[in-house]
Amino acid sequence: MTTLEVGGAARFFVEARSEEDVREAVEFARARNLPLFVLGGGSNLVVSDAGWPGLVLKIGLRGISEGESGGRAVFTVAAGEDWDGFVTRVVDRNCAGVECLSGIPGSMGATPVQNVGAYGQEVAETIERVETLDLRTLKTRELKNAECGFSYRGSIFNGREQGKHIILNVTYGLRPGGAPCLRYADVQKHFASGGTKANLAKVRATVREIRASKAMLITPGDEDCRSAGSFFKNPVLTEEAHGAVLLRAQGRGLTVPSYPGAGGQKKVSAAWLVENSGFAKGYVEGRVGLSRKHALAIVNRGGARAQDILELRNRIQQRVEELWGVRLVAEPVVVDWPESGRL
Repeated sequence: MTTLEVGGAARFFVEARSEEDVREAVEFARARNLPLFVLGGGSNLVVSDAGWPGLVLKIGLRGISEGESGGRAVFTVAAGEDWDGFVTRVVDRNCAGVECLSGIPGSMGATPVQNVGAYGQEVAETIERVETLDLRTLKTRELKNAECGFSYRGSIFNGREQGKHIILNVTYGLRPGGAPCLRYADVQKHFASGGTKANLAKVRATVREIRASKAMLITPGDEDCRSAGSFFKNPVLTEEAHGAVLLRAQGRGLTVPSYPGAGGQKKVSAAWLVENSGFAKGYVEGRVGLSRKHALAIVNRGGARAQDILELRNRIQQRVEELWGVRLVAEPVVVDWPESGRL
């Protein structure tokens, strides 16, 4: 049930098809003092080889409702819906706002947690509200965009309120007939060189082509797709820290790809740091390695264990920090036996 295809078994497992199913699963876990783990699409997880000693609750809620408000097309989407299926639907309806997020694996409920973003867009730009089951009260709760605390690859759901909510549905407000997003350099380059005018459908297709070229599109039979996508976040550095990285690079005759970040900070390419620390595309270390198409994707080459994945992660982090003074932060959630905090 994960794209990395590693990890042990769950002691108990249930797929919830309704809000009441979700509530009953939580009550089941609490009544037996079992740790609870909520599973979405399984595309951003490294599950421990020991598995999970409690209940795994897979969110299988389905359904999409459509409406209009203040000139926006409003879609309320159940947490178990496939994310890319939703993007296909809204692009077909000529609604702008998520077209550059095409091809990202996983389910709708995961998108607010990480503030999923790619190719110049992130979901925080279009999410209007998130409905959750608040685990403190077991009542539904609606959080407006500003209450979700969105940041780069972050939100309250993986931050200060982590483990306090189960997302039930997400409401998006999109722009009918809106222009496509062309912020990302590779997308701009495609349309500049091709001589064709960009529209939502063409931008979606272009993003999928770019993702496929980097093995970031799940393709059956492609070994490089047996991954959790980008394993490390692009570091966002202060001006001082960025300057220190530039000096180290100059000393080696290299130029660091950098981009503007929030609050005058600088975002540095994590892929560049990895490749310039001795881990090139296609790097192999036993049963694990890096994608032949993208240096940020740690790949299960066949028969890998979770421990193999995590050991390679640790070596990459350590080497990048030694050479560049930057600690890479991993994106995937590591699901391991809880030491405390049982429900």
